[in-house]
Amino acid sequence: MEKIRVELEERSYDILIGRNVLSNIGDCVQSFGLSPRVAIVSNPTVYPLYGKAVADSLKKVGFDVLTVTVPDGEEYKDLLWIEHIYDELLKAKLDRLSSLIALGGGVIGDITGFAASTYMRGISYIQVPTTLLAQVDSSVGGKTGVNHKLGKNMIGTFWQPRLVWIDVETLKTLEKREFLAGLAEVIKYGVIWDEELFGFLETKKQEILNLDIDALKHIIKRSCEIKAEVVSRDERESGLRSILNFGHTIGHAIETATEYRKYLHGEAVAAGMCLEAKLSSKLTFLDKNNVFRIKALIDSYGLPSEMPSDIDIEHILSYMELDKKTVAGELKFILPETIGKVRIHKGVSEKIIKDLLLS
Repeated sequence: MEKIRVELEERSYDILIGRNVLSNIGDCVQSFGLSPRVAIVSNPTVYPLYGKAVADSLKKVGFDVLTVTVPDGEEYKDLLWIEHIYDELLKAKLDRLSSLIALGGGVIGDITGFAASTYMRGISYIQVPTTLLAQVDSSVGGKTGVNHKLGKNMIGTFWQPRLVWIDVETLKTLEKREFLAGLAEVIKYGVIWDEELFGFLETKKQEILNLDIDALKHIIKRSCEIKAEVVSRDERESGLRSILNFGHTIGHAIETATEYRKYLHGEAVAAGMCLEAKLSSKLTFLDKNNVFRIKALIDSYGLPSEMPSDIDIEHILSYMELDKKTVAGELKFILPETIGKVRIHKGVSEKIIKDLLLS
């Protein structure tokens, strides 16, 4: 397996990337010296596909395995379902040395991490991401959280996993729409950090869409390497880590305005990246050729690149003002200067933002 280390002193952990490796996870988890009781948190879509392989691997090395399921969808990432997870853990008597296994996409990873960080004031958890978006982004870095009706991920913690275990074969059962949504986050890494990765996405589009294993391993590994480096340098988003939010200021507002039901996270971020690239051009940071290049790549993968016409702009503005990245009423944007480099920019006027969203 490919190994990437997230260096965070005593909270350091490995990201392991392989093929057909779900049935081997038990041996690795056993090495952590945990309580025999563990819980797999998953959803009704993913668990029938991969739950048995993970559970059998854990049982084989002596773990007593509980399964907790949460409905599939961003709209279920809330405190109501956190309460459900707590209920199941308490009934099964999981203790402070127990661990949770997040088996699924970004929603499962976020909600499981939040439950782990708060159950008995914090227990271990392990990420087993099965979607591209989770494999390249949300499973790494320790951000956990749930949504509130007024904003996405407004309730959460920083709680690093003990391990991220990635099996690229799970992508073969992923719906195409979900796969493309995950590519939005890979495109993000190219814009904020690595022009070579951006170029790979341009030139290897067919291999990626055909789920070529070598191409998939490359984009997953490179994305994880970038995120690991950023998180290792700024775990709690006091500075550098905020560049990972490129496309998210507008993207999160789109998700919230549509009650998390119309757009997948990656789809909203894709539109947000195009709009924020245009904003950067309006502010003369990014030349128009690179705005076109970003939009062309997003369009080529069938992702949204425009502001949805059916959303009230005033709603978008109000949700942006509630964003976690807003400080003292001042919005913070991550704006590209070129492909592979961005700047953190504050103080954009509401008029410029409104003009952007209406253009």
